[in-house]
Amino acid sequence: MSAKKYTVLMIPEGSHQVRRFAVRRWWLGVASVLGMALLFGAALLVYDYARIRIDHSELKRLRTENHLRLAELRQLTERLEGLRQELIVLAQNDAKVRVMAKLTRPKADALTGLGGPLEEDPAEEFSEVQRRIDEIMRAIDLHRASQEEVHGLLSDERSLLGSKPRGWPTRGLVTSGFGMRRSPFSGRPVMHEGIDIAARTGTPIYATAGGIVSRAETVAGYGKIVIIDHGYGFQTYYAHNSKIHVKVGQRVKRGEKIAAVGNTGRSTGPHVHYEVRRNKVPLNPKKYI
Repeated sequence: MSAKKYTVLMIPEGSHQVRRFAVRRWWLGVASVLGMALLFGAALLVYDYARIRIDHSELKRLRTENHLRLAELRQLTERLEGLRQELIVLAQNDAKVRVMAKLTRPKADALTGLGGPLEEDPAEEFSEVQRRIDEIMRAIDLHRASQEEVHGLLSDERSLLGSKPRGWPTRGLVTSGFGMRRSPFSGRPVMHEGIDIAARTGTPIYATAGGIVSRAETVAGYGKIVIIDHGYGFQTYYAHNSKIHVKVGQRVKRGEKIAAVGNTGRSTGPHVHYEVRRNKVPLNPKKYI
């Protein structure tokens, strides 16, 4: 049979007096339960405190990350606006240049209709801004490619324009034009492949376009002749000269002195025989004066 009470002895240090306390068994059970409850409560408090600290650190980290994301979003938004302005300028310049150059529209239309407010969801806002930036970057690349195309075409046009003979090779009087004429030597009809410009011997002769001297020598019939290659198939001939001032392989500019009027070769008097050819085919020089 188990005891219903327990006796607790308390002996103070340095004293011989003993104190007795009688404790009922059920009080011990209650005390044990209370002790376990206190221990459990304390454990819960410690756990909650640890969780609060962890949650606080996580909240701080999320706030910091959120601030960084907002800063990046502001930067992306500013970049988006800058790219929009750049795209507008590129589009306007591209359109103006193409109108001036009488070119067609670009193969791909770079104006993709971008715009509209950003989404309300912050999680999608960042990706939406990035998507629009990517679209504008593609549009800018298209316009840049279009401008490079225009620049290339205009460069070719400038090169072609620079290669076309223009102006008079010397000052004088045209004594014979381009086309069929009666030969001053045989009296028979022959093709005259240039024009004759009469002038005093020694009158300067100038290149009518920039190019490279391909011939500078004496040739039967032409006498002392200078031939200049200008590119794009264009050539000019300057014949019957009294003097030649350039050498083969020399690069000359439009308006540069290359020879002097003379009476060499098959000629009846001092003049320059001037020809314009393209791909070896004689053309009427008057169309290039």
